[in-house]
Amino acid sequence: MLGLRRKVRIETERMTLRLPAHSDWRDWAALRAESATFLTPWEPVWSSDHLSRKAFTNRVYWAARAQAQGTALPLLLIRREDAALLGAITLDNIRRGPAQAGTLGYWVGRPHARQGFMREALMAVVHHAFTVLDLSRIEAACLPENVASRGVLEKSGFKYEGVAQSYLQIAGRWRNHVLYSNLRSDRRGRTDVG
Repeated sequence: MLGLRRKVRIETERMTLRLPAHSDWRDWAALRAESATFLTPWEPVWSSDHLSRKAFTNRVYWAARAQAQGTALPLLLIRREDAALLGAITLDNIRRGPAQAGTLGYWVGRPHARQGFMREALMAVVHHAFTVLDLSRIEAACLPENVASRGVLEKSGFKYEGVAQSYLQIAGRWRNHVLYSNLRSDRRGRTDVG
């Protein structure tokens, strides 16, 4: 069953978005380690083996299974000009039936931040979700003080919807998150609230 569905590959202006492969481990672990102080304030606490080859191997197997089953689309951001790993974006918790929705999560390595890569990736994944996966709603959440994340969501067409109390454990404690969504047929107009 895992081999029946074609592996997703999304091309953007500067990047290829694709599933992780076993050969990505060294680059992934190096970028995550180099960016640790940049990323950890916004993420759940890393496990003690977070950067290990074994943990990454499990991640690769999970990504292939999730994509094949249609429950998630975990993609690495690879810059085409030099094949550098820039970060990752995952369309997760894909729900079918009456919902037709999914939730986005993403990170970019510190050396590649504020260069428009994540906006480019968000736009491409949302387009893929609406046109290929036929989803109707894409959701994302971030900490209220994460100005960069809020900015990239808003510049990518996401609209503020409200606050979820104790939404995720970030840096070891339950934190409120601001919620955003992007709708396939969005007639809400711009929202400046939040």
